[in-house]
Amino acid sequence: MNETMKTILERFSCRSFADTPPTDEQIKLLIKAALASPSAMNRQPWHVTVITDKPLIDELDAEGISIIGAAEDKSGYKRIMERGGKLFYNAPCMVVVSSDSSKWAQMDCGILTQNVTLAAHSLGLGSVICGMAGIPLSGSRSFEFKKRARIPEGYEFCIAILIGNVKTGKKPHEHDMSKVTVI
Repeated sequence: MNETMKTILERFSCRSFADTPPTDEQIKLLIKAALASPSAMNRQPWHVTVITDKPLIDELDAEGISIIGAAEDKSGYKRIMERGGKLFYNAPCMVVVSSDSSKWAQMDCGILTQNVTLAAHSLGLGSVICGMAGIPLSGSRSFEFKKRARIPEGYEFCIAILIGNVKTGKKPHEHDMSKVTVI
């Protein structure tokens, strides 16, 4: 099996990160992988913010948990508490992908996200795609957090990727062949 297929098949969603952050070299390679992503008509409708400021990540985490905890539906809050009470699983690095409002931006940012997660795995890092980062970035402190995360005006949160060294690994999810039709 070639290395690309091995990386795709072995990658898993990491929810247990060690305190050790990715190295500067690993971060540079993750940025290269992000920027190498294809996009519709090469418009590159994204902005990538790499956050390694652990106090900022922890503050975003606390704000997100506070918002979820105040919601009428407590199921999300209960699930987070059952998983250790950390929205971002103690990840030492968060890649925030923001997009403009162009037609294919969300799809293009999804492609970029997959590039980054596969690159992270190939570098020996764990990752998990995280939509929950949008909670503090759209709450009452969103303006402050967007400013601190240097999200450019005209761009909105699309998705985030939590990245770090794996503390506890797991097997990739099972493949459900019932989701496939070959004609």
